[in-house]
Amino acid sequence: MLGFALRKGNFVPAEHWRVVEELCFWLFFPTILAKTMIEADLSSVELGSYTLTLVAVLTSMGILTLSLWPVLKTALGTSRPQYSTVFQTTTRWHGFIALAIVLKLFGDDGGALLAVYFVIAVPTLQISNIFVLAAFSPGSKVNLRHIAKTIATNPIIWGVLSGFAINLSGITVWDPVMTILDLLGRAALGTSLLVLGAGLSLKAALKPSRELLIGVVGKLIITPLVALGWALIFGLSGLTLSVVLIGASVPTAMNGFLLAKKMGGDFELYAATSTVQTVVSFFTIPLILWLARTYAGAL
Repeated sequence: MLGFALRKGNFVPAEHWRVVEELCFWLFFPTILAKTMIEADLSSVELGSYTLTLVAVLTSMGILTLSLWPVLKTALGTSRPQYSTVFQTTTRWHGFIALAIVLKLFGDDGGALLAVYFVIAVPTLQISNIFVLAAFSPGSKVNLRHIAKTIATNPIIWGVLSGFAINLSGITVWDPVMTILDLLGRAALGTSLLVLGAGLSLKAALKPSRELLIGVVGKLIITPLVALGWALIFGLSGLTLSVVLIGASVPTAMNGFLLAKKMGGDFELYAATSTVQTVVSFFTIPLILWLARTYAGAL
């Protein structure tokens, strides 16, 4: 709310928020994820079942959303650009919101699990969303070299992998370095939530559509239910189940808006859907976590 007010009141002009967003992406979040992985105790975590659950959730949601295209085209008259946005807003996740929640509730142990989530979800969703945008948006082409470069240079992935490598090696990081990582990491959560608020578009959200409703229901209700089903199949409980559900329950990522704009998707629908998802998630995330804690053994 504060980020939205700062942008709307022009206290921080709209064009300046791009710089803050870049700082979060290139510096603050890689730092906090690297620090979290360095300090994490992963010895008691069953990563095999956890990673299989994540892969199953991402794959099944992609297939389920793709299967909706013939139905939406025939029944609702959904256009191809609209559908590519439905796909993006249903499958993408806002990892920064998930990290804020997980670190607050579960500390570094939960943060380490979410860092693994980043490693699996970021390349998978980047590739699948670009392919869908290219397939459903007129004039767009898939550039495999560009996709590979985007993933290889993603600072979030490098932050997680470097922290994981240091953790496995048993190397003791020089204390002043850890202090620097801690100071930068502390800036990540508050700053990213301000950026999130600054990116909300109430004007777009006031233009409801059936495609918007599908995006909201698909991301905030169907995805957590699918995640819960796979988690129970693979025997997750406690902390791992909670982290999976938080990652599945958060709204879509704002960066998909720029991708839709560049590749011929319906970017106005994306802005509206992401804004409504963010507001509604204030209520759905606590509800899902409460149900999971009460009936499914989550923390």
